[in-house]
Formats: sequence, structure tokens, C-alpha cells
Amino acid sequence: MVELQTLIAEPWPDYGLVDSGNGRKLERYGAYRFIRPEPQAMWSPASNDWASHGEFIPASDEDGGGRWHFDRPVPRDGWPLAWEEARFQASCTPFRHLGFFPDMAPIWTWGRERLAGLDAPQFLNLFGYTGVGTLAFSAMGAQAVHVDASKKSVTQARANAALSGMDSRPIRWLIDDAAKFVAREARRGRRYDGILLDPPKYGRGPEGEIWKLEEDLAPLIANCRALLDENSRFLFLTVYAVRMSALAIGELLRAHLGDLPGRIECGELAVREEARGLLLPTAIWARWTRD
Repeated sequence: MVELQTLIAEPWPDYGLVDSGNGRKLERYGAYRFIRPEPQAMWSPASNDWASHGEFIPASDEDGGGRWHFDRPVPRDGWPLAWEEARFQASCTPFRHLGFFPDMAPIWTWGRERLAGLDAPQFLNLFGYTGVGTLAFSAMGAQAVHVDASKKSVTQARANAALSGMDSRPIRWLIDDAAKFVAREARRGRRYDGILLDPPKYGRGPEGEIWKLEEDLAPLIANCRALLDENSRFLFLTVYAVRMSALAIGELLRAHLGDLPGRIECGELAVREEARGLLLPTAIWARWTRD
């Protein structure tokens, strides 16, 4: 039976969800504050006084476009932030994000606890983006493989490793199509102690490969199963496509990983608002864990 639960990202010194409501959210990223669209913030905000450095104004159509409007100066090349041992650059990207996903913090903590005590655990981060998760695991001694199809993202991830003083750590930085890479690893007979997946709804590989979540996720999970054994510790999947349900991806993992010892769980990711403590949902997740 799949268990449902909520994983909550609490505020930390360099990040916090200050307030939310009326389809928007106010967040702090170090010394800077930003307003971004948030359709799931259906309530009224705690305060009407949202002083910020900038706001992302979405496009009028549904293609996900938009632009940043700045009321106060913001470093064009970004500014440094930290989560535990990881140091990284935040910046206002054209995709409304700030260069990392703060709601992933409880997943990093949970995964590090699962691998604690292992000697040089093998960790695979698929769709690794700018590498904050990879660095979080590398900091606790994992031998990491970081895969992303975007050369720009991997370049930023390597820069974040240098900023963290981890550029000499055993990390393989790969610009590759995640599905093709996992299929090759399965044929090679490779295994991992922990796998983290954060696939987009739609994407392109470095050679023009097309990724469609609804079509390609199940084959990817099947190949990931080949990289795990009874001594592996976890596989964690996050999905930001709102038309999927947590139960659906939970049952997908049970179909492919149910033969492994341990349990399958699923639920929602949420960020705790500082103003009132309410929870703002951000994504759904499913995981297999041995313990």
C-alpha cells in the first residue's frame, strides 16, 4: 500500500517564503526579495505591503513566457547563497526561477540521512540542473554522477562546486540525455546507492532528443530499477506537472520497484510561509526507500 505524506521545506538563513496570496508569492533570497506568480496561492496575503527588488510578470499566453521587472538594483551576474555546505549563485533567470529550487531542501536532508554510514556511497542525480543537490550529497562523502542535457546548467553546476570548494570532489559532470544515459548504465551493469530524479514536463536532450514526461517517465523508471539492488538505499522522484497525481507516480514506482525490500511512499512538496506558517504546495513526489 502506497503511503501519502507531505514534505515541508522550512525557512533557512538564505531562503524563505515571506508571504503568499492572490496568485503570487513573496520570497527572500539572501538580501533580495522577489515576487513570482503562484497559482496555488488562492488565499489572501497576510500583508498588502510587499516591498521587493523585482517581480516576474508572466506573459498573457500559456507558453510560460514573461519578464522580470526590477524596482531596485539586483546583481546582473547573480549573488552567492548557501544551503548547509553547498554554496551557489542565485540569479533571475528568464524562466522565472532563481537558479535553484528551495523546496528540494527536505529531500536533500532525507537522502543524506539514508546514505549516512556508507563508505563512499554511489549517488546519481538526473536532471541535476545547477547542482545544488549534487553538492549536498557530495559534501557528505558521496561519489556523485550529475546528468543534465543543458550545457549552461552543467557549467553553472561546476561553478557552484568551485564556489563551495568542492571542485576536486569525485563528481562526474555529464551533459547528456538522462534517458539514454540511464539505459547505457543499465547495460553496463552499474549500480547506485541513491538516485534523485527531477524531470521536466517537456525538454530536449543535447542532440535534440525530445523528452515528454507522460510518455518517457515509465521507461526511465524501468531502467533506473536496473541500477538498484537490495543493498541500495533510495530512489526519489519529483514532478512539477500539475496534471499528474502523487498516487499515480507512487503506483508507477511500485510497479517497477515493488520487488525490492523497503517501502513506496508518495505525497506533496510544500514550503512553509513565514508570515502565518501555512503550507504552499509546489510539486508531487514518490520514493522507494529500503529502510
